Amino acid sequence: RDFQQADVKYLSRWKKWKRTSSKSLKKMLNEVKGLSSYLVLWRHDIRNIGGRFGTGIQSYFSFLRFLVLLNFIIFILMFGFVTLPTIISTYGIFNSTVAKISPQNIEYNCTIYEPRGNKGLVYFFTYLQDLFSGTGFLEVTSLFYGYYTVDNVWISMMRYNLPLAYLLATFAYLALSLLWIIKRSVGGFKQNLVHDADQFQSYCNKVFAGWDFCITDPNAAWLKQRSLQYELQTDLEEERLKQKIADRTIKEKLRIYSLRIIINIIVVAILSGCFYSIYRVTVFSQENSNVSMRTDSIDNMNFLANLLVQYLPSMVMALANFFGLQIFTFLIKFEDYLPAFEIILTLMRCVFLYLANIGVLLFSLWSQISDCAAGKCEPCGYNYELYPCWESNVGQEMYKLMLFDLIMILAMTLFVNFPRKLLVSHCSWKLIQWYGFPEFGISDNVLQIMYGQTICWIGTFFSPLLPAIATVKYFVIFYIKKISLIHTCKPAAKPIRASISNLFFLAMLLLGLLLAFIPLGVSIASIPSSKACGPFRNFNTSWEVVPVTILEFPIGLQKVLFGMASESFAVPIFMVTCLIMFYLIALSGAHKRVIEQLREQLVLVRFDPLY
Repeated sequence: RDFQQADVKYLSRWKKWKRTSSKSLKKMLNEVKGLSSYLVLWRHDIRNIGGRFGTGIQSYFSFLRFLVLLNFIIFILMFGFVTLPTIISTYGIFNSTVAKISPQNIEYNCTIYEPRGNKGLVYFFTYLQDLFSGTGFLEVTSLFYGYYTVDNVWISMMRYNLPLAYLLATFAYLALSLLWIIKRSVGGFKQNLVHDADQFQSYCNKVFAGWDFCITDPNAAWLKQRSLQYELQTDLEEERLKQKIADRTIKEKLRIYSLRIIINIIVVAILSGCFYSIYRVTVFSQENSNVSMRTDSIDNMNFLANLLVQYLPSMVMALANFFGLQIFTFLIKFEDYLPAFEIILTLMRCVFLYLANIGVLLFSLWSQISDCAAGKCEPCGYNYELYPCWESNVGQEMYKLMLFDLIMILAMTLFVNFPRKLLVSHCSWKLIQWYGFPEFGISDNVLQIMYGQTICWIGTFFSPLLPAIATVKYFVIFYIKKISLIHTCKPAAKPIRASISNLFFLAMLLLGLLLAFIPLGVSIASIPSSKACGPFRNFNTSWEVVPVTILEFPIGLQKVLFGMASESFAVPIFMVTCLIMFYLIALSGAHKRVIEQLREQLVLVRFDPLY
């Protein structure tokens, strides 16, 4: 400091001012950053949860906050670029006008779309059914795809291409989600690599750096001590099991492998049964829902029956997810894997079940939409009699799944966990005391919200305002889970380390996002768009708006864009990408060898006096 102050005497006024202003700016930015931390959503609540229950559970609530922010930004994106221009043009704000292009060279039957809406006097039961199923008055609102029938919006002399904006906004929210998840995954991935690098290092981390200094609650401190003890016991048990596996005889290996094959056959049979049940129930629900929608008379019993029929797929999927998790957790105990691999394999089976159920539901819907038997879709390319606006029907299914998921979470907390807590607290029966308080399982809760977020990603294309519902849903879930954790549940006896849990949460979320790419890609590029509703009714598919828009560009720009989409451009790009990948792999190998040499040198520090 004395040297720098002496050096200031010989600086020019410009350099002195530059140095002073740089220090002032840096100080101001630090203060602004400190103040902005107080504006972070649920900052105080999440810190208190971390202090009472440790960083593993804290990471779950931080994950919930991330999903609230992500869905809110997706909602702003879809509302700003799709919903708002449509509303502005509909009501003539800013002297805007609407340009609607009538479908050409299309059969008249394909353009008939008459949603039930609100016609005359409507029973209260009908309003409830519409609210829970997305039909009736909700079907004709901006919540669903069928509302957006505008082709162009003119504001003064500026033309706004709504179909192109709709498609680009879809690509934008998918790309934003992918980049944000990858960015958050990098830190946890690095920590996980360091943590799993060496077993000796793992023991050192637990003994010397395993304590969580955020904990302030005595019960949480006791739980953390028990957790560290459990982790050390687990590590020692894994070492014993590895030795036991190495000492197995051929007869024991044959027995274990035969048992694993039988259990995997059972798992495949359970998955197949779930998928077939969802397929049959979805077909039944779609056929009978469309029949019931054509009838105007409704009473109390009809209302309940119609609502039950429409929610059958959601109910069967919820039951499949719940019982599948319990069965997989039970079967894994007989396969004699290492404890860490048991957890991973069980969760991977559950993730596959959750995501595959969504895939089967969508496949069932598309099989109905594309059912061309007996010339049902000859003029339009899809089953227009059953699905005059099939995109809105898919959006309604995603809307019902979203609502039912929230209802199930509320029901489990209010009607299962809370009564169980009361029974254990006020009843001294040994059976009830043995059953104990419900555990706050981090993995189970993450599976639930991963399932809901995948539904949101898929459904946003068919229901542009679905992210707003997801934002409110996760906002409510945060407080439900917080109250449940503090008042009705106990932390899991086998908690997950925070760095590993963050990476695990994001990896499951990334799987859900990759699954969402498949149905959206098929819907946009392969299935003919509805000719009676939506912004793409004048195109064969939703993707066709891109080449049609490019044809409006100047000839030179058209050649450049079509050239970039050709094989002559794609092959060199692929070759360059492969070369870069091989270079990075070689660089990674070199870094790995350097790390091994440094570890050897660290070992020498303890023995060689020259060091």
